[in-house]
Amino acid sequence: MIKELNTERMYLRRMEVSHSPSLFKIWSDPDVTKFMNISSFTQEVQAKEMIELFEGLAQTNEAIRFSMIERKSNEIIGTCGFNFIDFENAKAEIGYDLAKAYWGMGYAPEGISALFTYAFETLKLNRIEAKVEPANVNSIRVLQKLNFTFEGTFRQYEISKGNFIDINMYSLLSTD
Repeated sequence: MIKELNTERMYLRRMEVSHSPSLFKIWSDPDVTKFMNISSFTQEVQAKEMIELFEGLAQTNEAIRFSMIERKSNEIIGTCGFNFIDFENAKAEIGYDLAKAYWGMGYAPEGISALFTYAFETLKLNRIEAKVEPANVNSIRVLQKLNFTFEGTFRQYEISKGNFIDINMYSLLSTD
């Protein structure tokens, strides 16, 4: 699997343990984690453990997560990647998060575009999926901007923070 993708304003580098101080700051913000399947982190070791989990999944080609690094400041501003890769069925599920200071500036769509270009052109996948809570309007706007198709709502699909939640499914096909 690739170690880095590049966009106009960012480097997308595979997450590594040295990124944990920066990612802890992002993942400890309740506004950032509100729609993530984690609670806000309270200790930096939690960020290290999350990175190590993704490192293990990347070794078996099951997932890959990148730190989004702004070129100008060389600052980690979020993460994006494939939460799950299913090569047998030529599909992957994406995930992304962004530090609040960078919301609304186009960084999420820019990072996701690099992901699906890599998925379709290099990994030869057919389908990219995004699962989003219906109340996460900012994430829905990002997917709409990128021409993802809304496929429907899965009722009480997952447990998040102790509660059953509905999930909207969005997809983008290589032929879209």
